[in-house]
Parts: sequence; C-alpha cells; structure tokens
Amino acid sequence: MMDHDLIVVGGGAAGLGAVRAALWAGADVALITDSPPGGDCTFTGCVPSKTLLAAARDGLGFSEAMTRVRSTVEQIAATESVEVLQSQGVTVVQGRARLTTHDTVAVGDRRITAPRIVLATGSRPALPDGMPGLTEAQPLTNETVFDLTETPESLSIIGGGATGCELGQAFAILGVEVTLFEQGPQLLPSEDSEAAALVSEALGLLGVAIRLDTRVEAVEPDPDGGVAVRTLCRDGAADGAPVFCERLLAATGRVPMTEGLGLDEMKVKLDPHGHVITNDRMMTSLRGVFAAGDVTGRTFLSHAADEMGRIAAGNALGKGRRGRFRGDTVPKVVFTDPELASVGVTPAEAPAGSRVAFLPLAEVDRAITDGRTGGFIAIVAGPRRLLRNAGGGRILGATIVAPRAGEMISEIVLAMRTGAFAGRLAQASHAYPTWSNGVQKTAAQFFGEVEGRRARRVG
Repeated sequence: MMDHDLIVVGGGAAGLGAVRAALWAGADVALITDSPPGGDCTFTGCVPSKTLLAAARDGLGFSEAMTRVRSTVEQIAATESVEVLQSQGVTVVQGRARLTTHDTVAVGDRRITAPRIVLATGSRPALPDGMPGLTEAQPLTNETVFDLTETPESLSIIGGGATGCELGQAFAILGVEVTLFEQGPQLLPSEDSEAAALVSEALGLLGVAIRLDTRVEAVEPDPDGGVAVRTLCRDGAADGAPVFCERLLAATGRVPMTEGLGLDEMKVKLDPHGHVITNDRMMTSLRGVFAAGDVTGRTFLSHAADEMGRIAAGNALGKGRRGRFRGDTVPKVVFTDPELASVGVTPAEAPAGSRVAFLPLAEVDRAITDGRTGGFIAIVAGPRRLLRNAGGGRILGATIVAPRAGEMISEIVLAMRTGAFAGRLAQASHAYPTWSNGVQKTAAQFFGEVEGRRARRVG
C-alpha cells in the first residue's frame, strides 16, 4: 500500500500549485522540500524585487526600502509556511529528495511512496561560464542582492532582461549609479523592439548607462576597491576603457535544479540544458512522474509555474483540473515604470493575413489625465476557420507599454483562453476614464475606423 496519493518535490510556485490542486481533488499529498515553502518567487524573486521597486518609487531611502522588503517577504511567506500547509492536511517532509523508483522518493534513510510524483525543484541563477575574475568579484544575484545592508555607490548589471531592467531601475531611483550591459541589440531581447525601446528610454532618463551590443569579457578587482568590468563590442573588438563599479550583479538567466534527484539513474529524459522534458500534460519520460515549473525550462514565470503545477497534479491524479499547458496564453510583465506586458505573438511576429490594431497612449484619455502618455497598446488578431474575421477574428497576442500594463493585459489573456471573439473586448463596457478603456478603444479598430485609426492588415 502506498503512503500517499501524490508526492510533490519542491515547495516553490509550481510545487505549491500542485499541492493546492491535490487538496482540491481530495487527495492525500506529501510535499518534500529542502527550503521554506514559497521558493524563489517569495524569498528572492517576484516579491522582494517588486517591493524594492515600490519602496524606491515611494521615496524611501535604501535602508528603509530594504526593511520594507524583508517585512513584505515575511508577511507573504507566513501564508504558505510549513505550519499552514500542515494545517490544511499536507504532509510536509523537510529534506533533499531523490527518486529511487517511479513511485518511491528517498529523503535521507526514509522512503516515501506514491503512485504519482510531481517534480517541481525550480531553478537557480546562472552565472556566465568561464568569465575571468568573476568568482573573485563575488557577483550579486537575485538570491543575494536583497541581503545588502548599505547602498553601493555604483552597480554594474550583466544582463538586460526583466531582472536586470527592474533592479536597474530600482537602484537608480535609490541614487545608485547603474550601468547595464546587454550583449544583444536591445534590452528585453524577447520583447517587441518598440516596447523595449520605451523601457530603455525610461531607464536612460533615470541616468542608467545602457551598453548594448556589449559582451562582458572579464572582471577584475580594482586596487581602490570595487570591480573593473572589461567588455567587448559585438564584433569582438575591445570596447574602450573598463567600467569601474562598487558591486556587480549577474542577471544572466536560470539553470534547472536537478542535482541529486536521481534523474540519470532513473533515465528521465533531459534537454541539452538539463531541463526535464515534458509533454503538454506535464508528463516526463518516466511512467507516473510529472514535472512542472522552472525545472522544465518552458518559461521562468511564477504564474506559469503555478499553472503547470496545477495541470501536473490534475493529470497525475486523474481528478480536478485535467488539461494541457498553453504557453502561448501565459502573459509576461516587466515591472519597470512604465510596465511592459505581453502575451502571444508580438506585432512584429504577426503572421500574414492577421491584423494589428495599434493605439498610442497619447490617445487614451486616462493617460492624458495622468500625464503618462509614453506607451502604446497593440493587439494582434487573426482569422478563424470558416468564420474568418467575423466578430473581429481571434486574438493571437498583445503588447502593452503603460503604467498599469500588467493589469491591462489580463482581460486580453482571458479572451484568448476562452476563445472569445476579438470584438468582445470592444463590446464590453469599460469604465471611463480607465487604462483598460484603451484596450476597448484598440479592439474597436478591428471593426472600422476609430478616431482616424483602423487595424492594419499584415502581408
């Protein structure tokens, strides 16, 4: 007889999502975790970074901002602690887990069994391989930057993705001299270029020095203290004098945490980067074993990890939510000011035969009233089978740059997930004047000219 119906390995967003789905299904679930429940998002990712940004914008000094970060983390962590989970009926086992069979997990000398297992061990910061001097420079990562107790005079950030941009803006507002290095031609490489340019402009206005097409070649200690950052241009030529800074922050991606899990011994298939390969039902190559969240490499977003966890548990148990993970309807948000939110295809990726509706914030009344007109809303819609563009067609994606873009994108995501006609966004009454009223106005372009604008056809 098995000990439990389901074992979940890892207590981050994916693991907690799986646990909650198991509880909703009335299953006996065990959670094995070697760190406090909540994972990266609660302790070193989403929660502290967004708190630091908010504290900086509120005018707090560095010390006060960090105090707010710690207080916020404690408050949120308390809602998902071991004691809370146990009170909900979860068996929590603290320690490192290792698969020994498809239905058995070892924690030290203890063996725990269940017919189904969900692996949700997450990821950790990736550091550039083989960079001379990096170890000696003791670079900060998202796991250590919130431990700072004193304001650095200057900070160099390697990596112009969401983490680099968000922390770069926060530290710049707090009075730190920030230099941001990105080896590609734009910040936020996976985002629409026009949207990324607006974020870049906002960072520049705060004094952030942005070095694009620049690869950090080496770092070395500065005799006067701090770090010297040596760079190369995109063509491989030396990029002038080194940049001196007090501290260095690496924001160069994530790697899966699979060490010691016994995956090689159990012949669980991994991709070339070490991520656990799953199908869209979150099943691995090993019978009865599922995986969810960062460890799969599908996307490194907490809300996506939560969804994957719920889908994995539902499919593992054959109860509750059964389904397939759809990455094309998972929104992304960069929480700079302005925010950049996107889902599905960007305007530049819009396929032939689709249409793009575009509206500058300068034509959104709420943006005008707030004096925040730097941004835009773009929605991509394509024809449906048989119905073609009736009802505006189906929504393929959207990109929004606005102070509340992260909230505005949600109704578009809902329309995509439910298969609603694009026209529903235009038909639904939106309060005036609100930021989301701009979404309604943009969607209306799929039906005709609106104040001189109409959706343009691609191809």
